[in-house]
Amino acid sequence: MNLPFLFAKRYLFSKKSVNAINIISSISVIGVMVSSAALIILLSSFNGMEELIISMYSKFAPELKIEPQKGKLFSTNKSVFNELRSNPNVIHYTEVLEEKVLLQYANRQYISTIKGIEPKSLNKNMGDSILVDGSYQLLRDSTNLAILGASVQANLGISMQNARDLIQVYSPRKGVKNTSNPAEEFNIRSISAGGVLRYQQDFDNLVITPISFAKEVLGEYDRVSAIEFYLKAGTDITLFEQDLQKKLGADYLAKNREEQNPTLYRNVRVERWVVFFILTLISVIAIFNIVGSLTMLVLDKQKDMTVLKSLGGNNSLIQRIFFYEGLMIAIIGCILGLLIGAIFTYIQSTYGIIRVEEGANAILDSYPMLSRWSDYVLVFITVTGISGLVSYFSAKLSVKELDKLKTTD
Repeated sequence: MNLPFLFAKRYLFSKKSVNAINIISSISVIGVMVSSAALIILLSSFNGMEELIISMYSKFAPELKIEPQKGKLFSTNKSVFNELRSNPNVIHYTEVLEEKVLLQYANRQYISTIKGIEPKSLNKNMGDSILVDGSYQLLRDSTNLAILGASVQANLGISMQNARDLIQVYSPRKGVKNTSNPAEEFNIRSISAGGVLRYQQDFDNLVITPISFAKEVLGEYDRVSAIEFYLKAGTDITLFEQDLQKKLGADYLAKNREEQNPTLYRNVRVERWVVFFILTLISVIAIFNIVGSLTMLVLDKQKDMTVLKSLGGNNSLIQRIFFYEGLMIAIIGCILGLLIGAIFTYIQSTYGIIRVEEGANAILDSYPMLSRWSDYVLVFITVTGISGLVSYFSAKLSVKELDKLKTTD
């Protein structure tokens, strides 16, 4: 049986001759416990926010998107696109035509982005979750409808309860300049407002219309900006994307959601790790309580160490005793901290005890939390690793000081 471990366990749980040592040891355990709990709560809260942000983005962004390698528009008159449309694993397939336009409603004007899509590609089940008003459709009795982003609706002052006026959409005609009548320089079409999207920064400036309407406004009848589609549940998106890219060749790019908006995913991850690193540095301060605990214990057990040396024990054995002592303090504190963090995460995610201030955010009622086993492993390795280093050097220095005291005596 490991002799240093037995001594360390005995010293940790036995009553010391100086009561202050028990108090300092308890403070060390509490310090590690609080640090571990704070780290796991932090990671769980970032997981929750990351999940929320990405899920909101995913409601608007397609699973896969095809764009030209160069330029803004491309022709879909190729066999690879016809094969893709008829692929049994592909659902909600649509060609997309997207460009800046000028909108006018009553006496207000606003520059927006028109996004023309195929009306049949709309996922009807998604409508209630992404709309705040109106209906999630682009055609009503052969009448074109527009789904507006939140900023478009707000800047034009459109009320869905009284949207009598049509929205005028202006786009410059290609190849027409300096005419006597300025109105001839623009394609002008009218459309009714059908619904309003929930606020989402990347999409609140959009006006979604049928692609036939967008083609008329933009004067582009043979080319599109992109192709967007979703895959059936259970389809390997990565493998499908790789096979599709091979078929498309170098002239086109197939992008998954992360590749469509790399900045969003990168920012979410970078913020998470920066805050984790900062909190880890703060935790080091709490972990250094172990130094004081071991120093006091070495002084308290000075006679025991003398006896142990007389029985053949060396400095390496004594050093390992106090190293294991510090490591046990760290492990006990870390496990308790992880349990507290897990309990808090469960309570917050289930009951939402910490709520968002009323009126501050229309999307959240309470702060989201999400546990991941990888985070618990990461926190345990981080805390015990730092504590192990602190314990090792503290034990080494304490044994040297013990030798100096003996020499002085």
